[in-house]
Amino acid sequence: MCRWIAYRGESISLDRYVTAPAHSLVVQSLNSFEGNAVVNGDGFGMGWYSPGLDTPGLYKEVRPAWSDENLRHLAHHIRSDLFFAHVRAATGTPTTRQNCHPFASGRWMFMHNGQLGDWSLIRRQVEAMIPDKYYGQRIGTTDSEAMFLAMLGAGLESDPVGAAERTVRHIAGLVRQSGTDEPLRFTAALANGRDLYAFRFSFNGSANTLYLRKAGDDAVIVSEPLDLDRSHWESVPPGSMVVVRGGRPVERLPFLRDEQAAEAEPGKPVPLAAAAE
Repeated sequence: MCRWIAYRGESISLDRYVTAPAHSLVVQSLNSFEGNAVVNGDGFGMGWYSPGLDTPGLYKEVRPAWSDENLRHLAHHIRSDLFFAHVRAATGTPTTRQNCHPFASGRWMFMHNGQLGDWSLIRRQVEAMIPDKYYGQRIGTTDSEAMFLAMLGAGLESDPVGAAERTVRHIAGLVRQSGTDEPLRFTAALANGRDLYAFRFSFNGSANTLYLRKAGDDAVIVSEPLDLDRSHWESVPPGSMVVVRGGRPVERLPFLRDEQAAEAEPGKPVPLAAAAE
């Protein structure tokens, strides 16, 4: 699996969390404590929002994070009040720049640590969830990118949490219908340049780890803590989400529960058109 960081708060340089800490994301790319894979060397990516621009900037590379000297220079010089960083451990799809996270569409940005059951069994059905309006943006082969585009089709622009719930429930139904024992694991982050949403959920298995550190209205959300002192890191429970909006307190709210996803009807399509209205 992968490791990632999402930050929302005052404008800072990306290196404060990406490269500087004792257990930074770059260190985790070589030595992850809590991931299913110790090494996350199948590429990396960063995404950030800049003042006055509606769409995020992206930097992706197929080399491991620990071997790219450009990463340290960029992380030191780029400043942002909302950014993502991700190191990838591939789960069956090629190591290409198009498959590196985060993914972006318009003002939205998305990254994921997880899996959608046995992707080979449900890939065609998940891709069928992507409306024509967004299918042209499908440039990679990962389940994560497909899920993101399906969420856009399910009404992400107007109802981010509802779109995530509808999409995850439907895919959980497809996973159940496929007969696989492989779980659906959805530990993911979404942002639109203003608000940040992070989710921790699983169906048919244990959820991947997620932690939150708050400092006033600022928040950093991570796959695993960036230092060895766990006292200021809060574990986000499964079936929960964290919502960080500018100028408002950080919220931790319920998301889907496993039993709710189990009620998904795999033969029933997600109400995409209704959700987008």
